[in-house]
Amino acid sequence: MKTIAPETEAEAEDSDFKPLTAQEAQQWRSRNPPVSMWKVVAGQALVGMLVALVAWVLTGRTEVGWSAAYGALAVVAPAALFARGLSRQMASANAGASMAGFFGWEIAKIVFTIALLAAAPWVVPGLVWLALLAGMVITMKTYWVALMVRPGVRKTD
Repeated sequence: MKTIAPETEAEAEDSDFKPLTAQEAQQWRSRNPPVSMWKVVAGQALVGMLVALVAWVLTGRTEVGWSAAYGALAVVAPAALFARGLSRQMASANAGASMAGFFGWEIAKIVFTIALLAAAPWVVPGLVWLALLAGMVITMKTYWVALMVRPGVRKTD
């Protein structure tokens, strides 16, 4: 069989890949502890409340604060449903069933989010869509912060 030389420098660097040994993998896991799904959901709820409070204080209008709060709820409630479903699903030893459960709960999360957004005009009097969107986006991006500030994470060399 004929070996083809890498064409670019990046391809040449990929050839230096070495899988971790069991001991190295265990060391990596000890340096990078997993993040609790419930801590992320709690962080999102906290950020959502702060966004709603800031929206209300900056505008002086309660409907803006409630709209931002409902936008945060449209992220936090489905995330809590997803976390609950996954925490029950993780007990399964079958990888295929776990993957199917993950996708099932993700679909449930999306459907629940769409239902909450569709109900927003009837649930929130004087709904301000821009505030709702701001509440959603800021709350949704909270999990990136949770991943970056988790304790014990060290950068690789």
